[in-house]
Amino acid sequence: MARAAKKKPVLELIEFSRARDIPFNRIHLSNDNVREVDADVGLDELEFDVERREDLILGINVRAILDADGNETGDFETPAGGRRHRVIARLVAKGRFPEDGLVPCIVKKANAKTSAVDDSLAENTFRQALHPLDQFRAFKRMVDGGMKIEEVASAYFTTDRYVEQRLVLAKVSPKLHAVYAANGMTLKMLEAFTAHPDHERQEQVWEAVQQTHRNEPWQIRDMLTETTVPSSDKRARFVGLDAYLAAGGPVLPRYLFDDDEDGWLEDVKLLDRMVAEKLKAAADEVAAEGWKWLAADLELPYGYDHDLRGIVGTFAELSAKERRQREKLRDEQERLETEYAGHEELPDHIDRRLGEIEKQLEAFERRPVVFDPAEIAFAGAFVTVDEDGELIVDRGWVRPEDEPVETVEAGDEPEADAEAETDADSEAEPEVQRTVITVGGEADEPEEDEKAVRPLPERLVIELSAHRTIALRHAVGNNPRIAMTALLHKLVHDAFKRQTHGAGLHVSVREIYCGEQGVDLKNTPYAKAVDERHENWKARLPADSDALWDWLEALDDDSRMALLAHCVAFGVNALYERPNPLSASGISEAGLQRRLSEADRLAIVTGLDMAEAGFRPTVANYFGRVTKQRILEAVAEACGASTANLFELQKKDKLGLAAAAEERLANTGWLPEPLRLMVEEPAIEPDADGAEADVALPDFLAGEEETDAESVIPAFLKRRDTEDAADPDADPAPLVAAE
Repeated sequence: MARAAKKKPVLELIEFSRARDIPFNRIHLSNDNVREVDADVGLDELEFDVERREDLILGINVRAILDADGNETGDFETPAGGRRHRVIARLVAKGRFPEDGLVPCIVKKANAKTSAVDDSLAENTFRQALHPLDQFRAFKRMVDGGMKIEEVASAYFTTDRYVEQRLVLAKVSPKLHAVYAANGMTLKMLEAFTAHPDHERQEQVWEAVQQTHRNEPWQIRDMLTETTVPSSDKRARFVGLDAYLAAGGPVLPRYLFDDDEDGWLEDVKLLDRMVAEKLKAAADEVAAEGWKWLAADLELPYGYDHDLRGIVGTFAELSAKERRQREKLRDEQERLETEYAGHEELPDHIDRRLGEIEKQLEAFERRPVVFDPAEIAFAGAFVTVDEDGELIVDRGWVRPEDEPVETVEAGDEPEADAEAETDADSEAEPEVQRTVITVGGEADEPEEDEKAVRPLPERLVIELSAHRTIALRHAVGNNPRIAMTALLHKLVHDAFKRQTHGAGLHVSVREIYCGEQGVDLKNTPYAKAVDERHENWKARLPADSDALWDWLEALDDDSRMALLAHCVAFGVNALYERPNPLSASGISEAGLQRRLSEADRLAIVTGLDMAEAGFRPTVANYFGRVTKQRILEAVAEACGASTANLFELQKKDKLGLAAAAEERLANTGWLPEPLRLMVEEPAIEPDADGAEADVALPDFLAGEEETDAESVIPAFLKRRDTEDAADPDADPAPLVAAE
């Protein structure tokens, strides 16, 4: 038997309320409007927008007012649209709209099922905020349609800068817009992608971000601009952005989300050439002063004046007019400081004026130094650029080979002259030139098997030991008691080891210069501290050498000890250098062992920790110069094996792995092995004839008697590899930071 078809329910049709125009003077505010708190907030902006448009975007929702018998009175109340009603009232008061002017309204049906309160609450509740991406695109369409940026900013009560930022956000790759719309990235991340206008480059970086998880905005911006030079770079400041642009150099658009950066210079080769040309021109100008030699470089190494003698010049005399001007500035400075001494905060114009006075007075102090022309003839100067892009000229340095010598009369001591000439000839043997191929300042070595553990490059070990040497110099210079102990240790060693040749009492401290060093050494906290302390003492020393003894005699005990510590510290030597297995020249293995052991002792007694001193392993000074396996081992030591395994899975390229390791290990205190304490070794005992017996170097410096870097330090980490093989589940050994 067939079933009867089931009937669908009949739905009641919805009938919308009708719209009509009603004179404004017949519309009244309703007591049922739910917006009571801050009801007038934003009315100025809304009034401006209505005046600008000369129209309402949205009509007013009204209900008929009934009399006691339930009949319509002809007046209406507005439970939804109170803010628009208040704005129209303002326009009526200003004469911009007639009192009986017609207002578009939605008139609620007499048989409406919802109350006035319900309507008011619904209008203020069921709103969906505009997605920021829609705003970006809307601003762009408005500007593309002919509106000026200033007009858009004025219409929406914001700044020109805000509109410009939204316009550049609207120009980011549509693929990244889709990711942002789906909440796949934050607004800050999207802002970072505006650093480069090329959509393909933006999408490449986004893919890299997903692979490496380097998703901080600053990291994204760095990846986008890694082949460019920021305008804040010393090279860009030295050349000048206008000069670079005039030479045809392209610049990425100004980054609108950071006031510190005005763009990136794309043609690095052009910039470097302009830097070299400007530096050469400045060097030529200085050379015209008559110096014997001149060294110009964008980066001078730390301790560039090592083994050079500085000649003393005198400041150029001020003219009578300049002296009067200086005194006038000093009087004004003193008057202003006295007048505003009781103020917690100086007024802006006074603060600016005091800053101007200070700069002008500094200019008097930095006036040119006049040198004796006779000394200029055998001295030289350095020309470089500081971090602010300012040209720096350091004049008046004499090289040892340029020191003037007294003329020996004919017939005087011919034997000595002949002997000296013979010695000079014997010592002037040509150095063996070894070809070193470098790429980006580093040795160009083929990448090897990721799992292979190679010893650290010898150049890297040398550079790291330079960091330790300067840090130890700072630590010893800050501790007079230890400096005195070190000096006494040296004297006792000399006195009781039968080293009696020479003068009766001969004590000297030779400054140890780090010939091989990374570019970051001079900017480390410990190097800057040593330089600052040296300059402070230098400023206090008398210019006349004959007065030095009396000046030292007059020092109090604390100052004498502090000066002693500073001077002794210059003899600290923790440098690694390749030992000569034949001991014909250079340092022997036993000598290197003794040097590094004594450096350990100084590190222990001064409490030196290289991490606390300011050393941080970076791509430039470590991670970018070792194998991927070593990077992973460093991560494992600092953060655990699980983190290292995660890194190995996520980082496919060495550069990304090195950068991630730098970021992750930045504040962990992890240090490369050359910056840690050496394992304590037995004391060096002399053999029967008084000579010191050979002592094996520590594992990470030991090697076969070969001449290549790999053989000199072949077991830097093989010791740990052997231990790990014996117990693969063992936790990494704790690090000892003595650096």
